Amino acid sequence: MYKNMRVRVENVVQEGTISRDYMTNEGESEAFSRWTDEFTPQNHPPVVQVLLEQSKDKDVTGHTMPNLVYVSRGKSMNLPHNFKAGALNVLLRVSATMTNAPVILTLDTDMYSNDPRTPVRVLCYLLDPAMDPKLGYIQFPQIFHGINENDIYGGQLKLEFQIEPSGMDGLVGPSYVGTGCFFRRGVFFGGPSETPELNQDHLVNESINSKEVLAVAHHVADCNFEKKTKWGTEMGLRYGSLVEDFYTSYLLQCKGWKSIFCNPKRPAFLGNSPINLHSILNQIMRWCVGLLEVAFCRYSPITFGVKSINPLTGLCYAHFAFWPIWSIPITIYAFVPQLALLNCASIFPKASDPWFLLYIFLFLGAYGQECLEFMLGGESIQRWWNNQRLWTIRGLSSFLFGLAEYLLKFIGISTFGFNVTSKVVDEEQSKRYNQGIFDFGVPSPLFLPITTAAVINLVSFLWGIVHVLKQRDLEGLFMQILLAGFAIVNCWPLYEAMVLRTDEGKMPVKITLISITLAWALYLVSPVVF
Repeated sequence: MYKNMRVRVENVVQEGTISRDYMTNEGESEAFSRWTDEFTPQNHPPVVQVLLEQSKDKDVTGHTMPNLVYVSRGKSMNLPHNFKAGALNVLLRVSATMTNAPVILTLDTDMYSNDPRTPVRVLCYLLDPAMDPKLGYIQFPQIFHGINENDIYGGQLKLEFQIEPSGMDGLVGPSYVGTGCFFRRGVFFGGPSETPELNQDHLVNESINSKEVLAVAHHVADCNFEKKTKWGTEMGLRYGSLVEDFYTSYLLQCKGWKSIFCNPKRPAFLGNSPINLHSILNQIMRWCVGLLEVAFCRYSPITFGVKSINPLTGLCYAHFAFWPIWSIPITIYAFVPQLALLNCASIFPKASDPWFLLYIFLFLGAYGQECLEFMLGGESIQRWWNNQRLWTIRGLSSFLFGLAEYLLKFIGISTFGFNVTSKVVDEEQSKRYNQGIFDFGVPSPLFLPITTAAVINLVSFLWGIVHVLKQRDLEGLFMQILLAGFAIVNCWPLYEAMVLRTDEGKMPVKITLISITLAWALYLVSPVVF
């Protein structure tokens, strides 16, 4: 069945039209008849089509099928469509007009249910009279299948999706991560609506396929519906950030709603993670722009959140919102001590100085804490090591470019383009990933800072060793040589990709040459500073 469907889809894409032979009923014909040659992805009216109706359709064994409704929201080139938040708000309204069910599950299209008991777990929370009536949503961890043995790209995001939400669960609950989350419908509606069908107490007594219900559904799915309404500000998912999930849950908790982190042994949902480095870095860069939009908005967690929720939860949200700011210290530590080393300038306490122990304690303490958290979470040492490596790579690429993009956007020089993260890979790429080999095959500017840092750290380390052997003076430069050596170990996949590899996943020659040029330029100007 899947192979036949795949052939049909590929034929339609190739021919640009849908053959009548592929339509099995009048409903499908009606849905496709709405589309005309004038329709474009950014300019078309809404389309709402009932594919399955619970009261009528049954499977081959006679069991009742659930409602299944196709929704394509209306779009106009002259109106903002607010990306994923806008799409979810249309689904909220359309579902309200058709069933107005009190519980909503949001799930990314690349995720699927891994445990049929999950809804029962959720209802145990929502229907328990002992639970807080302000319980707004139950968040399940975002867990991915297909991750290679050592998770070379840190794609599981263990800290962000599993460990840290467990900590927030001890306060007022975790943030919403965009998928695998069950909501009470009531959290999205801020009072009576001008459209009666969108009120929380609205009862749907007619067939979802009736003309009256479909007419209202098309009305609320139109791109003009939200004009002069509270949708996106006080109702539905909130607009104003690319990370609409994080922003919405933060504002909901500011209004007094609480959440629960449910992490059963059997994952409730499984999804796909990008398995090439460029896609992961692009995805995180987009998150960084959205997080900074939250960090510096009028409802900043560091000010408004601390007062509206509680100090600890406000600081938790601030920790995430200011995530991209980590690019500043990471970039400084990746370049400044090494350039100072090349100029034989000591910037850290000598190894005999008592203050030297403080630096060692902070270094080992930070890495030791994260390693302990990983081990207690059931992960291997190798996975932790790859995660900390990717933290540095993200800091020099995604965080840095995300911060720059936000600043440019803030002063009106640039606008951020939203791109859906690709999770489709070719066989060679998949083979390299399964073998634990990094893929750098795209000549992306995101790779320039990390390759430049790799070059400078390697050269400074070798220069430092030569200097110590000549001058017999290790004490003053020990910390800088240690940092450079640690960076070299972390950058080993980069050196392989730049020099040793010949496959398509190697570092593009253009990026390597530009990085060497940039490293040389930084060295030439460094004597001015040191």
